[in-house]
Amino acid sequence: MLQVIEHFRHLTMELTASATVPANFLQAALRRPIRPHKAPESWRILLVDNDDQDRDVLEKNLLRQGHEVRGVSTGANALDAYEDADLIVLGLELSDLDGLEICRTIRTACDVPIIAVTACSSEVDTVLGLQAGADDFVVKPFGFRELTARIDAVMRRVRPQSRTPGTIEHGPLRIDAGSREVTYAGQRIRLTRKEFDLLQFLASHPRTVIARDVVMEQIWGGSCSRRTVDTHVSSIRTKLGSSDWIVTVRGVGFMIGEA
Repeated sequence: MLQVIEHFRHLTMELTASATVPANFLQAALRRPIRPHKAPESWRILLVDNDDQDRDVLEKNLLRQGHEVRGVSTGANALDAYEDADLIVLGLELSDLDGLEICRTIRTACDVPIIAVTACSSEVDTVLGLQAGADDFVVKPFGFRELTARIDAVMRRVRPQSRTPGTIEHGPLRIDAGSREVTYAGQRIRLTRKEFDLLQFLASHPRTVIARDVVMEQIWGGSCSRRTVDTHVSSIRTKLGSSDWIVTVRGVGFMIGEA
């Protein structure tokens, strides 16, 4: 019996010595950190949920997917933050405001995709969520893979592949419509969703004055005030560091300028 064991011990040593892979390869592989999955496209996601534990878990998982995530726990905070988001995961059971009303308010203001989340599984709840303006509906408890699949599906619908936009370069200003990023002299400028849409729209028509009414219709669907437009123009100028980037043509509208 001892001879058999010794034979197998020598055989194992010979196989290890003759292998082309170093003996410490497995140990090195095990020590190597696991890279988080990177989504084909990353989004700015607003996560609204009054359950701190659920929100934290989702936020960490979405960050590992490569997304930018902002988590809030109240409807009031959601109304303050939704303009920065490419997509909203909206829990309907909130402590301060009615989730369906939050959904309606955001949908009235803009077309940002919304995935509603609720613990209620009745058909009536689903119908009410969709009627309030949600693009999709998820019932707790749900798997993270299900949520990411729904996010991908919603974003495919709102941003079809056939409409993949390009990049606008205007001096040191670079507007990447695919990633929705703006850089100035190589430095990233963080704009809200509507600020980006407004700047891109003006930059897409160089040396052209765009009527204020056209801006209001194209960017806000006509559902905004003159003050809203002026506030966004002022904010863009501040972030770009010069008022010359957007020229106001009195009594007419706006045009992209030079700085």
